[in-house]
This record gives sequence, C-alpha cells and structure tokens, in this order.
Amino acid sequence: MQKLNPTLLFLLSILFITSCIGDDIVEDEVDPVLRITNPIDEIEVGTNYQFMTTYLNNVGIEESTDISWTSDDENILTVSDDGLVTAVAIGSTQLTALAIESDVSTTFPLIVGESTVITEVDMRTGTIEPSSFYELDGDFTMTQEGADVKIVFEDNYVASTALPGLYIYLTNNPNTINGALELGMVTTFAGAHEYLVPNQDISTYSHILYFCKPFNVKVGDGVIN
Repeated sequence: MQKLNPTLLFLLSILFITSCIGDDIVEDEVDPVLRITNPIDEIEVGTNYQFMTTYLNNVGIEESTDISWTSDDENILTVSDDGLVTAVAIGSTQLTALAIESDVSTTFPLIVGESTVITEVDMRTGTIEPSSFYELDGDFTMTQEGADVKIVFEDNYVASTALPGLYIYLTNNPNTINGALELGMVTTFAGAHEYLVPNQDISTYSHILYFCKPFNVKVGDGVIN
C-alpha cells in the first residue's frame, strides 16, 4: 500500500479543520446575569417570602457573590439584606436585587394582594440557527416533565450530515462548551425528535448549543425564550 506524503496529510488535516470552523473564533465572555430562581407574581399581605438568586459570571458559570436588595416602596413591601420580603400593605412596587461586586442587577414588579401566586414556568421555546456555512436549523420546545426536562425538535429541524462529531449541549454561554451540560452526539439530522434531560429545571439554561466536538468549534445555537 502506498503511503501518503506527510505534507499532504498535514494540508488535508488543516483543510478538514477549517471546513468545520467556517467562522472566526469567538470570545468566550458573555454578560454576567443575576437571576431570581423562585419568582412570584403576587404575595399575600401580612406574609413573608424568601427570594433566592443565582449569579452567572462573565463566562456563564455560577458563582457566589454578595447581593443587596431594595424595595421602591417600603410602605407596601420591605426586604431584608438577604432577600426576605414582608408584605406590609396591599398595592404594588418594584424590587431590585444587585450583585454588588459586578454591579449587575435585576428589577421586577411585585403585587401585594390577598394571596401568594407562584410564577409557573413549564414551557420555553426557541429556534436553532447556524454559525457556520453548514446547514443547521429548526424550532424546539422545552417542557418541564416532573423532575425532568423534555426538549422536542419540530419537523423543520435539519442538520448537515457532513459535520464531524456534532454534539448538542445546554449552556448559559453560547460561545463555549466549558461548563455546559452535554446531551450527547447528534444522531438525528432531519425531522422531529426529542431529548429527555433527567433531574433538570427548565429555567437553568439560556441556550441550546451545537459544537463540532473533535475540534471544539461552535456550529450553531438557539436562545431558549
């Protein structure tokens, strides 16, 4: 058997890698985010509620940080330094949680009324879009199924079969698979299909991400709305 010239092998490997990339390499950094992990729409007057937060740093990784809380109207609602609110009188106001070190905040309205109403998030949707010249498109729906999350891709989903080692992830940073949850190697390249992700909350991640795993190159993503 005739051996391939080493120089030819090198050139072929470079061509293979660059064909997978198709785009300039992007920076890994994202905007830090402060999330309320147990939101409510309304709180019963005369009761308390403990808010919880998650802070994601500039690479989308959760880390601990000091949070300060404020209420726009303390005659209606007061809040302690650790996010414990007390509903004083019927009305509405706004609460603000601030990650002190990074100066990242989130502000949300809250009604004080006759009952406490938990914010229910049991469905999210999005669309996959390519970040290279390879075909990768399709709509998806995420639903909370007990302790698990189900991701259903619609009939319009299509992915190129020419991609080597295409993998799918859930992530809070669409630029890297560092810190992402790997769902597995892509085996369906057209049409409806689904993934069941055990022991996950539907609100944890912000993006579905596709990566050419052998070369650590992004192929496409979709914001989870």
